[in-house]
Amino acid sequence: MEKIIDESKQGESLVLENKKENTRKLFIESYGCAMNFSDSEIVASILSNEGFNTTNKLEDADLVLVNTCSIRDKAEQTVRKRLEKYNAVKKTNPKMKVGVLGCMAERLKSKFLEEEKIVDLVVGPDAYKDLPNLLAEVEDGRDAINVILSKEETYGDISPVRLNSNGVAAFVSITRGCDNMCTFCVVPFTRGRERSRDPQSILEEVKDLWSKGYKEITLLGQNVDSYLWYGGGLKKDFDKATDMQKATATNFAKLLEMCAEAQPKMRIRFSTSNPQDMTLDVVETMAKYDNICKYIHLPVQSGSDRILKEMNRQHTREEYIELINNIKRILPDCTISQDMITGFPTETEEDHQDTLSLMREVKYAFGYMFAYSERPGTLAERKMEDDVPLEVKKRRLQEVIDLQLEHSYEKTQSFIGKTVEILIEKEARKGDKDWSGRNSQNLLCVFPKEHYKVGDYVNVKITSATKTTLIGEPVGYSENN
Repeated sequence: MEKIIDESKQGESLVLENKKENTRKLFIESYGCAMNFSDSEIVASILSNEGFNTTNKLEDADLVLVNTCSIRDKAEQTVRKRLEKYNAVKKTNPKMKVGVLGCMAERLKSKFLEEEKIVDLVVGPDAYKDLPNLLAEVEDGRDAINVILSKEETYGDISPVRLNSNGVAAFVSITRGCDNMCTFCVVPFTRGRERSRDPQSILEEVKDLWSKGYKEITLLGQNVDSYLWYGGGLKKDFDKATDMQKATATNFAKLLEMCAEAQPKMRIRFSTSNPQDMTLDVVETMAKYDNICKYIHLPVQSGSDRILKEMNRQHTREEYIELINNIKRILPDCTISQDMITGFPTETEEDHQDTLSLMREVKYAFGYMFAYSERPGTLAERKMEDDVPLEVKKRRLQEVIDLQLEHSYEKTQSFIGKTVEILIEKEARKGDKDWSGRNSQNLLCVFPKEHYKVGDYVNVKITSATKTTLIGEPVGYSENN
């Protein structure tokens, strides 16, 4: 299960790096996980070299692309509604071309192009470099499609155009694909097998971001803990590598250290981790460097061993709790967040209670919680009956959410009276008198603007807190400015 991005951000396509000589206009929207947003930046970069600048105005676009998600049915339905909107606009602008990118593209290629005829091109997650050729096909009056999955493509040679950018925080993709065949997840089928990006290209991108004024990066992958560079190739083929390749390989803990040392004042985050793949050397590296944020998103999905087995999660409840305890021992000030699914096939009330008891033991800072949604193409869809009634799923989900809100409130309250470093990202949502930013533990904080500006590191004394937000008063710049 991938972390879902704040839907309020979807559809914003402001770009600060438009080229004056470009004459064509691209409108691009992203739905779903952070990887999709990162991929859209790669697409914008590729098309920038083909004469496209991005626009926020749909009606002005020569090319409209939607980067899609297949994780939840709601995301797919949202994309379908957007395609209807695009095609309505297309009737007044016949030159406009419409394309679908990403995970839905791979899964629904024939339906979109041949049956429903609602798009002109379909491009899978590993085929973005083929966009210039596909656009040429479309301009010649033919439908265009490339959804071939790659064993090598990492887009490490593409410098992304930063979409939706506040100029402060950016995603840096380090892996693509996933080898963990969780029965509820379609990602391995839509994004292919795991492969890692050359660490030198990652360091170059981080250096470039720092030179442009960015203060925070998130190292991004479906499963960052599986990062393993041994000269290229699939993670699963590492056992066939030479002795020299194995001896000089870079794992995730080493990559994290390299990034932290290369840019000591750049805040570093990462997402998403997987319990069976996370190793304690990663946690120890986090403890060693102040600029690596003390926050781990560690999806568990269920607190029941029986359901974890049905989900094909490669860890038990006991192993997960042992990892959590080690994180708390090595990093006492670290916050942990979760993904949780309620109503997975065959889930009983006892299984649900196991989930609630796990939450009480861990006390997550926040979480991403969903009722199970059967996804076409997954192992669960093919082999399991979706047998938990919707009203039961919803009731269990609400109980999970209510408990999480209790724990979130406990966590935010624990910061009252403390002074924390906040990186200012933007204006607070309510009014224009406050700044909004996050602390190392990924908790949102708002405080009066005074003389500070976006991109500043500010020490803020926390005076109160809601369930989701710290509220405080600035007491001065931090030493990281």
